[in-house]
Amino acid sequence: MSWDEWWRRRRRIWDEDEFFDIDRIFEDMMKLLKEFEKRMFEEMREYRFEKPREYERVEGPFIYGFSITIGPDGKPVIREFGNVRRVRGKPSIVEEREPLVDVFESENEVTVVAEMPGVDKDKIDVKVTEDGKTLIINASNGGRKYYKEIELPAKVDPSSAKASYKNGVLEVKLRKTGKEESKGIKIKVD
Repeated sequence: MSWDEWWRRRRRIWDEDEFFDIDRIFEDMMKLLKEFEKRMFEEMREYRFEKPREYERVEGPFIYGFSITIGPDGKPVIREFGNVRRVRGKPSIVEEREPLVDVFESENEVTVVAEMPGVDKDKIDVKVTEDGKTLIINASNGGRKYYKEIELPAKVDPSSAKASYKNGVLEVKLRKTGKEESKGIKIKVD
């Protein structure tokens, strides 16, 4: 086969409508692809810059943890801490961290130990509610904020409270009471 014959055959194939249709189909596909890319870029820009998500507004750090201890009845007790909480089954970030807290009960005393690193002791506010059944810990020092309400295992006498803070650990000791009447009191941290 000579060069001229080969060229004539190729030219005949190129001149047929089939190849023109393929070219048109390819051009249409490229136009659709460019339109798709343009729309996706616009949607991403609109979603990212004009509709910020809930967690993009909250600045970190995000802290979540839990501790597992065995209670006096032999059942595990799970306590969560940090600033990530579940609200209606979804995670929610709050400004205050929930410190890791352990509650110990002896015959005459209730001891509460809370880990709150990075806080000055004069910035810690510890209170017992009027009914003597709840201890409230509130601390704020610059970017670190802690808040926790602890249900005590027994009624306590707020006036007997002694608190100490050393190396980021707060320890509050409260004497148990059988009295029905007690008034809430602020506890001085040593």
